[in-house]
Amino acid sequence: MKVGYLGPKATFTDLAVREIFANLKAVPFLTIPDCMDAIIDHQVDLAVVPVENALEGSVNITLDYLIHEVDLPIVGEITAPIQQHLMVHPNHKEDWKRIDTVYSHSHAIAQCHKFLHKELKGIPWETTTSTAAAAHWVQSHPKKKIAAIANKLAAEEYGLAIVQQDIHDFHFNHTRFVILARSPVEVPVHSHPPKGYKTTVLVMLPSDRAGALHQVLSAFSWRKLNLSKIESRPMKTGLGNYFFIIDVDMKMDDVLLPGVAAELEALDCRVKILGSYPCFQIG
Repeated sequence: MKVGYLGPKATFTDLAVREIFANLKAVPFLTIPDCMDAIIDHQVDLAVVPVENALEGSVNITLDYLIHEVDLPIVGEITAPIQQHLMVHPNHKEDWKRIDTVYSHSHAIAQCHKFLHKELKGIPWETTTSTAAAAHWVQSHPKKKIAAIANKLAAEEYGLAIVQQDIHDFHFNHTRFVILARSPVEVPVHSHPPKGYKTTVLVMLPSDRAGALHQVLSAFSWRKLNLSKIESRPMKTGLGNYFFIIDVDMKMDDVLLPGVAAELEALDCRVKILGSYPCFQIG
């Protein structure tokens, strides 16, 4: 089996894949949509993409592409700690405070706002498609006084010198990744037993009806189903039109969750199960 991930090598997604799928061939892709398209095109069997960060919230491109562009079930979840470091080309290790620009993914820039504001105040930053792409850019331009924010694997992969460790603002930072496939399958993970199970439900409310969201939540509540997350996203059909993505802390069963779906459909809601899957924790 092959597993695609948001590349290039040494992204946080790559770290998660190496930990969970050590025995599978990993294939990097430039963007999150590229990862999903690779499953559709049979280039890979699975794909791992970020879906939520504890500090920056949901990765909207993942949710929107998954809902609007492709029909791929979620077959697993990985939660991993995020540690950000400032790194430069070895040529500039001694004078790193004189760098001209900092490069990284927009989420990483935001996660290190306090450090950038205090230690590198006035130095501009540029966003890249991933933290590893930033590290690769710094490696490729040894004469420029630039820095990247990325992880230790990126420093090792691209031969950079870490000049400041753990520059993220909060030390409880984690990212959730989802594992996608063409059809519901059991993910081949043997080294990490699952920490639990989730079922993700997509709900589209009937238009212009007072109390509709309350009725939706009640369908879960009276069955005593715990919701770990509920999020609204625009349907892209006009202002005020939203769908809801709901994570339920349980595996798909034969009674409770089918009962929820039937009750919601009776309320004229559109319901789709995006996946029922094991959750893995690393780090």
